[in-house]
This record gives sequence, C-alpha cells and structure tokens, in this order.
Amino acid sequence: MKVKRALISVSDKTGLETFARGLHGLGVEIISTGGTASLIGSWDIPVVEISSYTGYPEMLDGRVKTLHPKIHAGILAVRDNDSHMREMKEKDIPCIDMVVVNLYPFEKTISAPGATAEDAIENIDIGGPSMLRSAAKNSDSVAVVSSTSQYAEILDEMRRSDGCISPETARKLAVYVFRKTAGYDSAISEYLSGHFSSGERRGKTSEMLDIRLKKIYDLRYGENPHQQAAFYRDTASVIAGVADAVQLAGKQLSFNNILDIDSAMRMVMGFDRPAVAIVKHSNPCGVAAADTLEKAYVDALDCDRLSAFGGIMAFNGAIDEKTAELILNESDFIECIIASEYEGGALDAFKRKKNLRILQLPVIKDIPLSEKDMRKVLGGMLVQDIDSKKSLSEDQKVITTEKPSEKMMGSLLFAWEVVRHVKSNAILLCRGTRTVGIGAGQMSRVDSVITAVRKAGKRAKGAVLASDAFFPVPDSIEEAHKAGISCIIQPGGSIRDADVIAACDKFRIPMVFTGIRHFRH
Repeated sequence: MKVKRALISVSDKTGLETFARGLHGLGVEIISTGGTASLIGSWDIPVVEISSYTGYPEMLDGRVKTLHPKIHAGILAVRDNDSHMREMKEKDIPCIDMVVVNLYPFEKTISAPGATAEDAIENIDIGGPSMLRSAAKNSDSVAVVSSTSQYAEILDEMRRSDGCISPETARKLAVYVFRKTAGYDSAISEYLSGHFSSGERRGKTSEMLDIRLKKIYDLRYGENPHQQAAFYRDTASVIAGVADAVQLAGKQLSFNNILDIDSAMRMVMGFDRPAVAIVKHSNPCGVAAADTLEKAYVDALDCDRLSAFGGIMAFNGAIDEKTAELILNESDFIECIIASEYEGGALDAFKRKKNLRILQLPVIKDIPLSEKDMRKVLGGMLVQDIDSKKSLSEDQKVITTEKPSEKMMGSLLFAWEVVRHVKSNAILLCRGTRTVGIGAGQMSRVDSVITAVRKAGKRAKGAVLASDAFFPVPDSIEEAHKAGISCIIQPGGSIRDADVIAACDKFRIPMVFTGIRHFRH
C-alpha cells in the first residue's frame, strides 16, 4: 500500500511535527484541517487546507469540516474495484491513502472540574470518528493512524518500504480504531444517559451495559501459576481505587494482592477514626479503630496474629516513622501495605524490608451511587449496586427484654460495619472497636459462630457478636451463650425470629435487629 496522500486532523498535537515532516520527506501530500493545517504550515511543511481541497469552507464554528464526499469517497474507494475507480475519475476525486486522526478529548473534558454539559457536547467529535471508521473499513486500501504512539512505528515501516504500509500493519491499525471508537462512543453514552435521565431513572440498570477497561499491566500469572492474567482500569469509574494507587516500593502486585488490597481498603474507608484492616484471601484477620493508627494496628494484629502472617494491611490515615517501626517489629511477614500517606522516615523504614509492596492512595469516604459491583460468570455478568448502605438508627430495634448498654451499642455498630466485609456466612466478635474472633465462609451459620468463638478464645467472654444475615434457628444463640457473648446484632427476618428472640431472652442476651442483610459471596 503506497501512501501518496494523507489527511491529518488531530486534537492532540504531540509528536506531530516529526511525523508530518517524516511524511513530507517520503513525498506524501498532506491535507489538513483548521488549526492542524495552520500549525503544520508554521513548520514550513507544505500542506493543503481542507476547505481549499474540498472547495467548501469549514462552517458552523468548525462542526462541519470533513463531512464531504470528496473526503469520504477518497477514503472509501476500493482501489481494485474498477467501477469505484472509474467513478472517482469521473468526479475528479483523488484517493486518500492515509488518515491521521485523534479525537476531541471528551473524557478529559467531562473529568475537568466545573465541566458543563455544553462543554461535553461540544467535545463530541463527529468528523473524526467518521473518518476513522471509513478508513478502518477500507483497510485494504487505506492506513489509519489514530494514536500519537503509532507515529514512530509507521514512519519506520514506510522508510524501510519505500513509503508503503504492509497489509498486516493496516489491518492491525484498523482493529485498533474500532476498539477506540467503541470506547469513545461508550463514554459519550454513559455521560449522556446520566445527564439526560430523569432523577428516578438514575442508578437503575440499563438494557445494554458497555464496560470500558484499559490495561495497566500484565501480571506474572493469575490466582495460580497456570492462569494468565492482567490488571485493567475501569475508565468509567469516577472514584479512585487500587488502579490509582501509587506504588512506592516493592515487587509488582500479584492478582491475589490486588484482590486483597481492594478488600482491605473497603474495610477501613468507612471509618472517621483511625482504622486498620489486615486481610488474607479477601477476609479480615483483624480490623480495629482507635484514637491513633498505632493503637488500631496493634488491636487489629492481636485479633489473629497467626493468620495475619503474609497479609495485606490497609491504613486510613498517615503512617509515621514510630508506627512504621512498630509494624516492622511486630509483623513477621507482610505482603503489602497501603496508606493515605507516609510521614517522616516511615517510607524509608518500610523500604528496609526487601520486596515489601508499599502503596499510597487517599482515603475515599463516599462511593457514588453510579459505582457498580460486577462479577463475571460463564456466559454472563452479574451487576449490582455496591453494598454501601448504612444501618439507620431509626431502623435499629432492640427486640429482646434485655437492652444493650450505650457502650455495648457502640461496639455493636462497629461490628456491624465490619461484618459486611466478611465472606458469608459471616460472624464477627468484637470487644470495643476491635475484632477478637472472625468466622467466615462456612456453609452453616452455627459453624461460623463456633469458628469465631474458637478464634477469640477467652476474649469471647463479654464480646459482642454481629451476624451478616439472620439466624435460621436458635442453635447459634446457644453457642454464643456458652462462649459468654454479651449482646448480638443481626438483620432479623427469619420465619423463626420468635424462637431466636426467645433464646436470647432465656439467656438474657440483648439483641438488635437492623433490617439490613450484608451477604458477601
């Protein structure tokens, strides 16, 4: 494919001078639009302005520039189709062999502070996607360059091939274009659906869901060494997450690291007080809130020091050097630490630990309703709102004869905030604002109670208990009584609630219903 004529119309001018000069040096005629043409001309590179080429001026404040038969026929004509070429000759339309276009920065525009709907709409590119798609459709005859990152590779190939582009390269470029325009249209669709929808429609599920993911990097492997894996950024997400964390030291994150970091972050982000979560296999080994991060760390670690070995630690505040030294002295092996900041010599202290992954990410307090939780299944996708619902005080009901004290109630609410992050069936034991025993992922709720009590040991006596869902029968209450549990919080809603309440009354254990379930599968 010999490139004799190229049309250039770009929003991002990065690397343009070198690329345009390279094309000119290869004898390529350059056609260009508006500001791009002026810039190329300022570099003393010959350029034909688009209105001169089509014989028709740009109009409507630049909304119409390239939407002209002379442009699209020049791109779409199939070179080995005799009738196409005969018609092109009759209409005196030259062929365009290369299209160089990057699109208006729609996503950059809508993410800018103070961006209005009018700003967004004016940055919806019309001519650009049309030219890209035309060129990509006709990739046997036209090379389409849609990213500044492609310039060097294209020039190198043309210089080695007497100004030609190979069919393999042209097809690769075409595939890239359709992927790019699909993502561009998806971003516009997502924005406009939110902007144009009435209040009652927002947050509801869509008939069609476009997911736009951009690869950040390949992983060594997935959950296991025989599984290939990569980490992608959700380009539609409006909150900062693991994909936005800055890694300050240590080895590259693994598939399992990323899952556990996400879980740990979610556990601490809901607290206003300093909080720490230690996570293994997406479940907490310990979570605590205290007046200082140092105290919260010790309390979280003390929940289950054995399981914390090789865990992920999340801190919702700044770690100072004193706390960093304490962490290094108390923890035998840490995979990763993520915090909002590292003060003084904290970072240098952590860097002494070879291979320790150190990440920094500002703490997120609120998750917008637009954020969704998605889980892939074979042949489909499950989509739901993120479980960010809080238990309202007016919905909390003490349904037993015994009432919890104010101190007990504070501990119950802490336990209730944490239990939502434990895999179902989930049982959490707490003393104050620190976990002392966690039962996760058991097939029966009573087994989760037994596990949590065993983990807590003597600390179970006087602890509060949180359950992510209702108790189907009173057996869990009986186990809680044997362990010396002081009070219980759970959603309620079982057909045998009366039996469960009666068991609590029998053992004089106060129980609170929240009316909200927090399954985490």
